[in-house]
Amino acid sequence: MDIAVIGIDLGKTVCSLAGLDAKGEVVFRKRLQRFRLLDFLADLPPCIVAMEACGGAHHIGRFCLSNGHEPRLMSPLYVRPYVKVHKTDDRDAEGVAAAATRPTMTFVTVKSEEQLDLQAIHRVRERLVQERTRLLNQVRGFLMERSVRPAKGRHAFQRALRDLIAEDAGELSPRIFGMLRDMARELDGLNDRIAEPDRAIATIARKDADMRRLMTIPGIGPAIATALVAAVGQGESFRKARDLSAWLGLVPRQVTTGGKAKLIGISKRGNSYLRKLFIHGARTVLHLVRDRSSPLTCWAEDLKERTHANVAAVAAANKLARIAWAVLTKEESYMPTALTAT
Repeated sequence: MDIAVIGIDLGKTVCSLAGLDAKGEVVFRKRLQRFRLLDFLADLPPCIVAMEACGGAHHIGRFCLSNGHEPRLMSPLYVRPYVKVHKTDDRDAEGVAAAATRPTMTFVTVKSEEQLDLQAIHRVRERLVQERTRLLNQVRGFLMERSVRPAKGRHAFQRALRDLIAEDAGELSPRIFGMLRDMARELDGLNDRIAEPDRAIATIARKDADMRRLMTIPGIGPAIATALVAAVGQGESFRKARDLSAWLGLVPRQVTTGGKAKLIGISKRGNSYLRKLFIHGARTVLHLVRDRSSPLTCWAEDLKERTHANVAAVAAANKLARIAWAVLTKEESYMPTALTAT
C-alpha cells in the first residue's frame, strides 16, 4: 500500500492506526498491542507518523526520527474538530491523520530524553510542594480551632510551629500536641526532599549555556530557565515571541463577532506550570528588584501606577516570556539597553 500518513490513537495497551494515501483516502485500519507498535513502524517505508502529544508520544517520535519517518505531534485540543460523528478509537486515529495534513496545523516539537528528565524533576518538586502546602494548611486549621493564632508566611509559621513543639503542651491536649509533633517532623522531611530537586535544578542551570543566558533576565532564575528549556528547547517551534506568550496563556482571550472585538482577560491555555512561574518571576520585577533605573523596571513602575497589581504582574510576565524567546532564539544574553521604557 502507498501510505503517506499514519494516524495513531495511542492507548495504554492497544493502539488504533489509520493509514492515508497521498489523496487523503483511508487505505487501511489496524489495531496493535502497544508493545508491537515500534516493530510495526520499523518495517514501514518512510512516511508521516501523526500522534497526539500525550504519554509516550515523545519516545515514539524519537524512534520515528531514527527510522526515517516524520513524526508530527499535535495538541489533543487541535485534533478534536477532525473526529467525525461518534468518538471511537478508529475515528480518533483517522482524525489524527487528517489533522496532521492541514497546512495551518501547529505541531509539538519532539522532546529529547534530557528535556523529559528535566520536566520530571520539576513535576516531582511541584508534587512535593503541593503536599507541603496541604500539610501546612491542615496544621493551621488545627491551631485556629484551639485559639492559637498562626504566623503569616510559610517560614514564619514553620518557626512558630517549632517553638510551639519545643514548649510544653500548655492548653493543648496531649493528643493534639502529639499530632502536631508528628506533623512538624513530616514537614521537616518534606523540606529536605524539596531541597534535593532544588539543588539538581540549580546545578543543571549553571551548566547549560541557554539557561545561563535566560538567567541574565530580571525575574528569571534557575526554576524558570530549566522549566522553559525543558518545555520548548530553543523555542524553534514558535515563529515569534507572541506565539510563546500565547502558548503560555498570557495573552488576552478574544471574542470577536460582527466586526466587534472584545478582550476577556487572559486565555489561561497551554502550560499552566510555566505560566505560574513566569507570573511569580514578574512579581519580583515589580516589587523586589533593587535597581529601579533600568528600562524594564521603569516600564514596570509606570505599569503599576496605571493598573491593578495582578494585571501588572501578568503583563510583566508576558513581557518576560517574549524576552526569554528572543534570548533563546538569538542565542544572546539579555541586553537591558535594547528595551525602551514605554
